[in-house]
Amino acid sequence: MPRKKKTDAETAKPKVSKELEGLNIKVNSFGEIKTNYDIDKINEFLNKSVDDKKLRDRDDLSENSDT
Repeated sequence: MPRKKKTDAETAKPKVSKELEGLNIKVNSFGEIKTNYDIDKINEFLNKSVDDKKLRDRDDLSENSDT
């Protein structure tokens, strides 16, 4: 059975934030996530850019916290 060629849509890179340009994430055969970026850098970006609705109404957390 001949292999199917990938279409342009399958090989096109997704749009990403300028801060994460070049980010590459793969899941290996064991289900482990492999990335070329430091996880702390990714978490810092997510904390800054994504609203966490579970933490939205908490009084013990503040955006300007030193902790």
